[in-house]
Amino acid sequence: MAEVLFYEHPVPLNRAEHKDLRLKGLPNVKFAMNAHSVPLTGVEFGVAARDLLIVFAGTDMASAGPVALLGLRQNENLYVDAEGQWAPNTYMPAFVRRYPFVLAEKPAGQDGDDFTVFLDERYEGFNASEGERLFLEDGTDSEMLTKAVGFLGEFQQNVARTKWFMEQLLKHDLLEPRNVRLQKDGKDGKEGKAINLNGLFVVSEEKLRALDEKVTHEFLREGVLGWVYAHLLSLANIDRLAQRLDEREQAEAAAGGTTN
Repeated sequence: MAEVLFYEHPVPLNRAEHKDLRLKGLPNVKFAMNAHSVPLTGVEFGVAARDLLIVFAGTDMASAGPVALLGLRQNENLYVDAEGQWAPNTYMPAFVRRYPFVLAEKPAGQDGDDFTVFLDERYEGFNASEGERLFLEDGTDSEMLTKAVGFLGEFQQNVARTKWFMEQLLKHDLLEPRNVRLQKDGKDGKEGKAINLNGLFVVSEEKLRALDEKVTHEFLREGVLGWVYAHLLSLANIDRLAQRLDEREQAEAAAGGTTN
């Protein structure tokens, strides 16, 4: 997973250096405006499938992982508006919600847990005077920090479970490449520009139906089938994503016409 997406200056959380640091909640997610996709864990598939397109992306099939496709143009998140507001009544992935904190693996040879908490020092919500403290006067974790770290731990467990899920898809050869091509309408009935999305994979329904009874039962018992079908159902959201792009382009055209 792209662990450092969004994070401009991630540093390890330190009780001494950050003892006076506070976190002021900001009413926007501007940091996610340029993310046209973010990693997704399997446990999110069910709720995410209502609003988002879930596919598998990577340089090849072996390295592919699940992502929520949030845009159809580079560096554009169609679920975040110009004010940094996430689209109302739509699912926000945990990958986005955990910011400005993140768990990162410790370098080899360091003692203690395998992961350590990092924070983005350049997040505009961090300051020394407003918001909730990260640490109390006695140096212990505040309730806010405890909840944040708990969320990170839960997220990391879900990442591990998702890696196992991907291993099962690869083991049983269930993925197939899928290139998405959207043909835009041009002016006066002419053909407009086309959008091509490559490097994507989806579960093959044909191969899924061909699984033997033993594997199918195991997938059912372990929850794999639920995740797979949530992914397959989400593919219909490509139309909703295309509609969001149309609305964004119309707004851009209107703004351009207004300023000229």
